[in-house]
Amino acid sequence: MRVYTTYGKFQNEMNEHFKRTGIKLQFTEMMARMQEKGMMDSVPYRVNVPDEYLGLNDEEFDKIIDTIPIAFEMHDDSNKEVIEDRMIPKFHDVFTIRHPRLTRRFSHVHNYFELNFVIKGNALFYFQEECHVMNEGEICIVAPGSNHDFLIDDETSIVYTVCIRKSTFDSTFSTIMSHQDLISSFFRQILRNEERSNYLMLFTGNNMECNILLRKLVVESAKRDEYSNGCCISIINLLFCNLLRNYSKTMAFYNYEIGTDFSLVLQYIQHNYQNITLSSLAEFFHYSEPHLCTLIKQNTGENFTDVIKKLRMRDAINYLINTNLKINEIAEQVGYNSADHFSRVFRQTYKCSPAEYRKANKTESPFVPFSTE
Repeated sequence: MRVYTTYGKFQNEMNEHFKRTGIKLQFTEMMARMQEKGMMDSVPYRVNVPDEYLGLNDEEFDKIIDTIPIAFEMHDDSNKEVIEDRMIPKFHDVFTIRHPRLTRRFSHVHNYFELNFVIKGNALFYFQEECHVMNEGEICIVAPGSNHDFLIDDETSIVYTVCIRKSTFDSTFSTIMSHQDLISSFFRQILRNEERSNYLMLFTGNNMECNILLRKLVVESAKRDEYSNGCCISIINLLFCNLLRNYSKTMAFYNYEIGTDFSLVLQYIQHNYQNITLSSLAEFFHYSEPHLCTLIKQNTGENFTDVIKKLRMRDAINYLINTNLKINEIAEQVGYNSADHFSRVFRQTYKCSPAEYRKANKTESPFVPFSTE
């Protein structure tokens, strides 16, 4: 039998129980306790979110969340593997909740992607039994099969948790992950590698756009009508695009086999590709060249030379289309010693010269709607 309460009623019971006993409970333990006490209802509460909710401050919007219903069904919780059908409603691909506060440690794994975003305050993120304090504006994306836990140890911090089915991630968001920039390539590689436990961490600061998108996800997840799932997929697409566009350079990750934050190496390559060599990179990060080659191949799917060429060609195209720089000036900007060398590599890559590419793709004048000229 499915029973219901609200975020607010549930959290009040959690807070009061901890104050009274000093003991923290798991989410399911408190829900079962509330059911035994006759505090649950057999029909869902009506979702009533005011139209102006995006303009509210965090505390005001949190009071709106307190009125949103939570559904609960009894399960055996001795198994530390949490399957997606328990967290994500049937026929939904994305589901967002406000993470419960004052819960007990319970390291677990699940078969879906989990995204945790600290809106206000801080939280404790446990991964492979290591603890990381996450502060306001930090976001972590936990890959399926990773042993972890996420705790809020106070009554005022606000964290939103987004659950995404793995099958949905692989299909719906594949276009985002197929971008040709270095960080997107890395993002795709480690999130899809089922043999390693991994997470991605990004640092957005107090970003209003991310906050707004997450509020929309919470509200759409609560509606549960025939449009809500499509809306959630569209919103999470916007969120991922925002993160990749604005915060990919802040990314950190965990990789047990590498044992270090390899994203620092990738960021260094991206910022210095014009004049970097494999030997100078290896010396800077204290790797042997063969080991560094292996790590680059594992984490990007490409060798060092191809990574550098891709970065150079990406920026060259940007200069050709969006600037009036001469070909020799573009060659210098992207790290080639001569315009001839640059042109040869460009022609091998795109089957045309830089000048021909510019002529075929550059917009000479901006589009003006309703122009009669």
